[in-house]
Amino acid sequence: MTLSSYLLFIPACVALNLVPGPNNILSMNNASRFGFRPAVMAGVGRLVAFATMIVLTALGLAMVLAGSSRFFVVLKIVGGLYLIWIAMSLWRSPVTHLAFDGQHSNVSTMRLTMQEFMCAASNPKAILIFTAIFPQFLNTTEPLLAQFLLMGATFLVFEWGTIALYAFAGVHVRRFLNNAAGQRYFNRFSAVLLGIIGLIVLMSNPSHG
Repeated sequence: MTLSSYLLFIPACVALNLVPGPNNILSMNNASRFGFRPAVMAGVGRLVAFATMIVLTALGLAMVLAGSSRFFVVLKIVGGLYLIWIAMSLWRSPVTHLAFDGQHSNVSTMRLTMQEFMCAASNPKAILIFTAIFPQFLNTTEPLLAQFLLMGATFLVFEWGTIALYAFAGVHVRRFLNNAAGQRYFNRFSAVLLGIIGLIVLMSNPSHG
């Protein structure tokens, strides 16, 4: 993987992590009810689910991409279009009311962790991200598995940071994110980031990643 590809992957990774999907909303909700630490610790369940998906995807895609440059180009195009599709969906997505009750009762961290794991494992968008987005940044002239695992590790590090960020939001800025205008601005900020990265991917040289 070239340095330029990795530097392009990082903002794409951050944007994907920040998308207000079900797991991120769950972290906010848990933090608002049970506090910052339980919500962040519960995020381990999400990381385990994503790490499993990343390893399985890497093992499968490494073999397929190594033998088919045409398939690599198709994945690159699909991935760029998928990023743009997510951006458009986020831009137009309706806002919802987040029911923060502000209660900080005792709760089993294991129960919250399993909740995060099941939420991530049952989300088909996650596996699509790893199969359609990650290959856009691979250099086919170098070992693919190592590159994929590097991107996977980077994704998990930023995902952990995102868990903490959403938990912090749930504790400290719930009024802003519980407001329709606040949610709309956040959605459109993520949409702009993803749209720009998608266009860059589509315009990049598909043979060099």
